[in-house]
Amino acid sequence: MRNTKSLFFVAAFCVSTVLSVAQPMDSLDIKIGQMILIGVPGTTVDNLTLKEIKDGKAGSIIFFEKNIASKDSYAQFKKLAWAYQSVAPIPIFISIDQEGGRVNRLKEKYGFPRSITAAAMSASIDSVRYYGQTTATTLAGLGINVNFAPVVDVAIDPANPVIVKTERSFSSNEDSVSLYAREFIKAHRQVKVITVLKHFPGHGSSKADTHFGIADVTKTWQEKELTPYRSLIESGYVDAIMTAHIVNKNLDNKGLPGTLSRRMIDSLLRKQLHFDGVVFSDDMQMHAITKHFGLEEAIKLAVNAGVDILTFSNNIEGSETRTVERVHTIIKGFVKDGTIPKERIDESYARIMKLKSRLGQSEAEFYRNELLESEQQVRMLQDSLQKLNKQLRKPVPQTKPTAGEDVKKRKKKKN
Repeated sequence: MRNTKSLFFVAAFCVSTVLSVAQPMDSLDIKIGQMILIGVPGTTVDNLTLKEIKDGKAGSIIFFEKNIASKDSYAQFKKLAWAYQSVAPIPIFISIDQEGGRVNRLKEKYGFPRSITAAAMSASIDSVRYYGQTTATTLAGLGINVNFAPVVDVAIDPANPVIVKTERSFSSNEDSVSLYAREFIKAHRQVKVITVLKHFPGHGSSKADTHFGIADVTKTWQEKELTPYRSLIESGYVDAIMTAHIVNKNLDNKGLPGTLSRRMIDSLLRKQLHFDGVVFSDDMQMHAITKHFGLEEAIKLAVNAGVDILTFSNNIEGSETRTVERVHTIIKGFVKDGTIPKERIDESYARIMKLKSRLGQSEAEFYRNELLESEQQVRMLQDSLQKLNKQLRKPVPQTKPTAGEDVKKRKKKKN
């Protein structure tokens, strides 16, 4: 049996080649497009988003509750996901935040399975396995291939408003967090759904929510908040990692938020913890970023810090909508003038493509079947055209006149 990863890339390459013949694209455009994750509007296909994906300008999308139809939710959502996936020159990451409990887009009222918080799951290892499997199989069935979970923040401060009070953390014990997170990840890997640990380098000690402004953990952050990352990286259970917008002057003396900090991402995560996989940013439209940094400055710092995929959800109240075209243009401009080295783009592209090679066998087979079906249709069309051309080239047959018609023609000639 042929390797499914090879089939995946053969299909992706063939589709990409067909599109490039019809509409040539600069390779830099394609690479930058893979670095952009965008939120999509509504419960039906958005034509602009569809075009951006088809043109290779957006390599990932994210869904929220607003994208779920109130009736026939499962079928409608699945159709929506596939509509975007089917036009992509390179298969896209279709992502969601499905932690369980409070951060739960696929709610029971839409007919989806019940979910519970990480804190509730941690009652037993079997509970984590059960809800991890339920979540993962639901996502896989819908065509979602990336889950922004599990949260591996350690519950340092019981009063923490965004992680601990909302029960998004498994435990206040860092080793327990590692253990439960591993089981949650295993369940997703069984059905080829990619997981993303969050929020690096640790959000469980903050006293503020970065959705609304800066969260400074300089005096509260503890070294043990790195333990889950270190443990899971060393044991090979990390698909990808999401950054936090927290400020920690002990880790970055310039006071840059983690998402924009080269010291936290490149020095700490990549060099010290030896993680060379994909790094997603937390939402670049959270107020911790937008209230203190302009769009161009934030993009420049994040990419140069080592972020591979920039998230623009267009789902944060009070934040200006960010278009794919605008983000793409900004990044390309920085590359052209040398502000962002082209090598940084190449690094991110290589990491992203490596991670995409791990998408599920069923998806790879689907692309292969779609490709074979298309080729078959083309061959049938070519055969039909050849037959039609042969018919058109045949001389029109001259019919012989009947005996009566022949006598009439002779009489006419004599007269």
